[in-house]
Amino acid sequence: MANLKEIRNRISSVSSTMQITSAMKMVSAAKLKRAQDAITAMRPYAEKLTELIQNLSGSLEGGATGIYTDQREINRVLIVAITSNRGLCGAFNTNALKKVKEVAAQYDADKVGVFAIGKKAYESLYKTNHVIANRSDVFDELTFENVAVIAESLTNMYLTGEYDKIVIVYNQFVNAATQNIMAEQFLPLEPIASQEEETAANDYIYEPSKEEIVVTLIPKSLKTQLYKAIRDSFAAEHGARMTAMHKATDNATDLRDQLKLTYNKARQAAITNEILEIVGGANALKG
Repeated sequence: MANLKEIRNRISSVSSTMQITSAMKMVSAAKLKRAQDAITAMRPYAEKLTELIQNLSGSLEGGATGIYTDQREINRVLIVAITSNRGLCGAFNTNALKKVKEVAAQYDADKVGVFAIGKKAYESLYKTNHVIANRSDVFDELTFENVAVIAESLTNMYLTGEYDKIVIVYNQFVNAATQNIMAEQFLPLEPIASQEEETAANDYIYEPSKEEIVVTLIPKSLKTQLYKAIRDSFAAEHGARMTAMHKATDNATDLRDQLKLTYNKARQAAITNEILEIVGGANALKG
C-alpha cells in the first residue's frame, strides 16, 4: 500500500484535474449555447436554398449550369476535412478523420487531395495524405465572409479542372451528446431529377429566367453550404467537449473518493500500529 504522503499527493493532483475539467465543461457549455443558436438559425435557410438550387438545376438542361453539374470522369478528388483546432473532445476528431480515410480509400491514393480546416486534420493527415492547404485560422474569426473566401477557392479548383469532385467531411450537430459524421458532395452539384419535384418546380413563375436565377444563386449556395458545415462542426465540437469534460469530471470525482477512502484506511492502520507499539512498549517496561 502507498504511504500516506503519496496518497495525499495523488488526491491533490486528482482534485486539481477535476477543477480544470469542470471549468472546461462550463466554458464549453457557454460556447455551445451560442454555437447551437447560430446553426439552428441558419440551417433551415441553408437547406431550403440547397433544395431550390437542386430543383431548378434538375429542371434545366446543361447551359450555364452545366459547369457546376456536369459529371466528369473522376481523375482527382478533393476531400475537405473539417475538425477542431484543439483536442479534449472525445472521439470528435477521431471519427471525422476515420471518415476522411474511408472516403479517400474509395480512390487511388495519387488521385486524392485533402483541404484541412482545423489543426487536428492537418496534424493527422499531412504525413499520410496529400494536404494541399490548411485553413485552421478560420476558427479564429468564424464569419460568413471568411468562409466565403475558402468556398470561392474550392469552387475555382473545380471549375479550372484541378479537381473533378469535392467532398466535405464534418460532424453534424444533433445535440450536446450526439454528432453525425457527414460526407457531403460539394461539387459537382447533384440535381434532383424526380418527376414529382420537377412538376413542383414548374408551378412557380420565375423572374428573371430560371437560368439566370440558378447561375446567380449557385455560388452563394456553395458558400452557404460550406459555412453551414463549418458551423455544424463548431457546435458539435463544443457539445463533444462539454460531454467529454463532464465524464472526465465524474471519473475524477470517483477516483478522488476512492483515494480518500484508501487514505483513511491507511491512516487508521498507521494509528492502530502506533497504539500497539505504545502498548507493547508499556508492557515491556512493566515486565
